[in-house]
Amino acid sequence: MDARDIIKRPVITERSTDLMAEKKYTFEVDVKANKTQVKDAIEAIFGVKVEKVNIMNYQGKFKRMGKFGGYTNKRRKAIVKLTTDSQEIEFFEA
Repeated sequence: MDARDIIKRPVITERSTDLMAEKKYTFEVDVKANKTQVKDAIEAIFGVKVEKVNIMNYQGKFKRMGKFGGYTNKRRKAIVKLTTDSQEIEFFEA
C-alpha cells in the first residue's frame, strides 16, 4: 500500500486537540493497515519521527432506512505519538 492510501484523514475533535499538547496526533487509517505501516506512512508524509502508535477499531453501527436495515462502514483510528526531538506536524496547526 502507498503511504497516502494508509492515512485517510486527520481526526479533529476536542479530545484530539487536547492530545496535540503531548505531541499525539489522531488519524483515521485504512482498516487493513497495521502499526508499522501507519508509522512508516506518517514518517514519509510529514517528515517526523514516530515514537509510538496506538490503534482502535470501530465496528459498523446498525442503521435502519425504513424497513431495511444495514451497517455503516467500520473504521480504524490511530493515535500517533511523536518523539520529543521531532518537530510538530504543521498540518494541524492551521
